Amino acid sequence: MDYKRMSFYQVYPRSYCDSNGDGIGDIKGIISKLDYIASLGVNGIWFSPLYCSPNADYGYDISNYRDINPEYGTMEDFYELIEQMHKRNLKCIMDLVINHTSSQHEWFIKSRQSKDNPYRDYYFWRKGRGKNGLLPPNNWTSFFTGSAWKYDELTKEWYLHLFDDYQPDLNYDNPRVIEEVEDILTYWLDKGVDGFRCDVITILNKTKGLPNGKGKLVLVGKEHYVDNVDMKSILARLKRDCLDKYDTYTVGESVLITVDKALRYIDEKDKVLDTIFAFDHMNADNVGGIRQLPAKFNLNILKKANQRWQNGLYGKAWNTNYLENHDQARIVGRYCSIATEQLRVKGAKMLANVMLFLSGTPYIYQGQEIGMTSMPNMSYDQHKDTDYFRSYQLLKKIFGRKTALAKLSVLNRDNARTPMQWNAEPQAGFSINHQTWLPVNPNYLTVNVESQLDDGDSILNYYKQLIALRVDTDEMIFGTYTLLNIGGRKLYAYLREYNGKRLLVMSNFTDKQYSMRVPKCLRNCNSHLLISNYQDSPIQLTDCVLRPYESIVYRLI
Repeated sequence: MDYKRMSFYQVYPRSYCDSNGDGIGDIKGIISKLDYIASLGVNGIWFSPLYCSPNADYGYDISNYRDINPEYGTMEDFYELIEQMHKRNLKCIMDLVINHTSSQHEWFIKSRQSKDNPYRDYYFWRKGRGKNGLLPPNNWTSFFTGSAWKYDELTKEWYLHLFDDYQPDLNYDNPRVIEEVEDILTYWLDKGVDGFRCDVITILNKTKGLPNGKGKLVLVGKEHYVDNVDMKSILARLKRDCLDKYDTYTVGESVLITVDKALRYIDEKDKVLDTIFAFDHMNADNVGGIRQLPAKFNLNILKKANQRWQNGLYGKAWNTNYLENHDQARIVGRYCSIATEQLRVKGAKMLANVMLFLSGTPYIYQGQEIGMTSMPNMSYDQHKDTDYFRSYQLLKKIFGRKTALAKLSVLNRDNARTPMQWNAEPQAGFSINHQTWLPVNPNYLTVNVESQLDDGDSILNYYKQLIALRVDTDEMIFGTYTLLNIGGRKLYAYLREYNGKRLLVMSNFTDKQYSMRVPKCLRNCNSHLLISNYQDSPIQLTDCVLRPYESIVYRLI
């Protein structure tokens, strides 16, 4: 699969389109919007989990890997989805969640029945410490805060869960687990699936003996499971025994990943995954990469992160580029202002330029293409995300209730999961039910697909222009990346160059005017305007005043 030239669109099924009026998105709803997705110019869709799930983590806790969540439809609906996607030349990328299952999965239900059950070693069961074994087996903490262990009264032992306690971790020291996963991969590939987005894929391997970890509070024990010693061999086996038998594509989500660690998995000389999602660039408005601790946006953090990955992988492996997904609050309003409608529109287009002119396969999250924003003033009771509630309990102890709620309102995951805004009708055209699973953002009256379809200056049509431009512009895809050391925290400027052709991308990251002087190294270049988010930007590169969030791309000759 030629994924380097492709663009993908992510669908969070629960929030995309509700066809049957129950307030929950579904497969038939997605099918009804395939023409819209294809019109964007993308080549494939990544679906957040469609499998059976009790929804402790809304699909990322799977109770049956071989069937569709009844809330979303039937297997027959899925067959129709695949068929209709392939008719439109859209690839189907499924979410592969194999670090953990749901605690309601048949394997785990059997596993907890007795210590000698054949499924016991599918998971990590351990005796506790202290008197009567009532202390966790080690000091590891969960990604969702608190201990990574849960005590089970039936057998008087503890099981490991690096995420929610409804998500017990699978034990990859047991060869039967790998065989089960290979069967799952084959099952879906035989149904016509074209690839997988692999959830937290580089933490499958845990240090034998599960020793205590370093640290005191956040992710204690991570040195014993993040990119561990046998991790690559597990993925190599899945690739050799299963994935290599199909024309498929994989993108791995990898927590706490660095360029050097990524190259272990995606170096084209010996890759076990095609690409990897990194997180550095999403940390420009939080403290130390901790999403629950928002901070003022810092452009230099974004610049440095992009430079690390653009230059660190170039010529060795392939990047992925994204600014939004189901785990990230909406980028518009984070990396640019939404104080006025004009700033929202200009800022959304600027961020589109910055992302789509980087080297790597781009991913656009549902609603990003119309500039959807995070939900304002969502009450505690309106939230659904287990991470939100667990984080609240911890932050409340540290900061108090009011401050904890204020911090969590900014970057929590439910911000990205509110229903897709299709039109200005009730419930934004997402559903006929007035009680949707998450509330609809009240700005749907002005921020919606229908209002932008025929507006040549809309965010939606700007995304379409950029995606189409990428298809015919090799510099956007294969060019080198050179960050220009100008602008500080206000201006982001970089060059892309390929086969003697150069592009200059300049973006004002402020809501004020910025006086831009052409760098000396570019003063003698001939140039012409390729694309801009303002209709009257200078035709040629020159000293000028960039307006709020103005983003201009020049072809240099």
